[in-house]
Amino acid sequence: MLNVHAIREQFPALQRTLNGQPVIYADNPGGTQVPRSVADAMSDYLLNRNANVHGGFVTSQLTDETVNEARMAMADLLNAPSPDEIVFGANMTSLTFQMMHALARRIQPGDEVIVTVLDHDANYTPWITLAQHGATVHQVKLNREDVTLNLDDFQRYLSPNTRIVAFGHASNAVGTINPAQRLVEMVRAVAPQALIYIDAVQSVPHIPVDVQALGCDFLACSSYKFFGPHMGILWGRYEVLDSLLAYKVRPAPPNPPDKFESGTKNHEGMAGVTAAVNYLASVGANGAGSRRDQLRQAMEAIQQHEQGLSYRLIRGLTAMPGVHFYGIQDVERLDERVPTVAINLEGQVPQIVANTLAQRGIFCWAGHYYALEVIEELGLVPDGAVRLGLTHYNTEEEVDRILETLDGLRLA
Repeated sequence: MLNVHAIREQFPALQRTLNGQPVIYADNPGGTQVPRSVADAMSDYLLNRNANVHGGFVTSQLTDETVNEARMAMADLLNAPSPDEIVFGANMTSLTFQMMHALARRIQPGDEVIVTVLDHDANYTPWITLAQHGATVHQVKLNREDVTLNLDDFQRYLSPNTRIVAFGHASNAVGTINPAQRLVEMVRAVAPQALIYIDAVQSVPHIPVDVQALGCDFLACSSYKFFGPHMGILWGRYEVLDSLLAYKVRPAPPNPPDKFESGTKNHEGMAGVTAAVNYLASVGANGAGSRRDQLRQAMEAIQQHEQGLSYRLIRGLTAMPGVHFYGIQDVERLDERVPTVAINLEGQVPQIVANTLAQRGIFCWAGHYYALEVIEELGLVPDGAVRLGLTHYNTEEEVDRILETLDGLRLA
């Protein structure tokens, strides 16, 4: 069980009010708030350790320590075999384009690439670009009734010529959790040589993520989605990273992960990432065991709390006449989704609904949220849908206020 009151006290942003009411952050799929410890860690780095790496003086040595600690923290969060498999970058999108360019060198005419229409565009457009290098790109469709991936379609496109398979762990638009381990097994059975790239931006904040259990080759996420600073993180299987040519300057190290981190690193961001991971380890954990053990316990507790919030939100939304709900709405299937939902109010423009909610202190998004293919598949172009995304610092009382406000808008 989570002590949500104690958790919320660690987030200064959660104390914000608007027109006399506490603000509700339901915009979390676009970026979460940060605990004070993350801001303190970044400030401490800039004020007391600021330098470049590999120098003989103390601040440089402290910066080396900061970089190493961040790699170890992310290795613990993702259960990576080695911190040398952790690559940092500006964001997940930039890292994915970087990997695409590195892998494009290997693509030959006749090679096949698989993407899905359930993905954020950052795990779609980079890979369809490989068609320019001669690859045949296949797009896996949706089951529209519950907005899940069509596994028969996925299986149909697999072949011995498959070279790259890219899919999301969880949808940023509708919250669907893909059966990632099963998808990896399907790929390995038909195309063992294929490289599998997973976008875990929307899963890492909500569920335990274990790259060794998943069996993929790459997994990317963003720390600003799990209570940290604006940075991207890529895990890659070391032997794969080592085999790739990196676009880098000549003096840069030739080995992973450094060869993929062009220029001077965002050291203060790395300090913030470590603090964010340490914060997560403290949530719902009893302090026993390694940080990896504490993270697993914490993420299981977070998932349980968020499923309770999802149950309350989904039951309330689906009981309202005139609310169009997109995605898994069966509350017996909460383990197949994260607490992100997409809805529309009949006859109302999504952006106007979101703006009205904002005026009433409920922050959320409307539109396509870069999940262009999903919105098109659901026939929601051009306006998209209203997206409400919860996380572990949200409360049942906040869910009830969201439902009450939406019900009032529906009847207005």
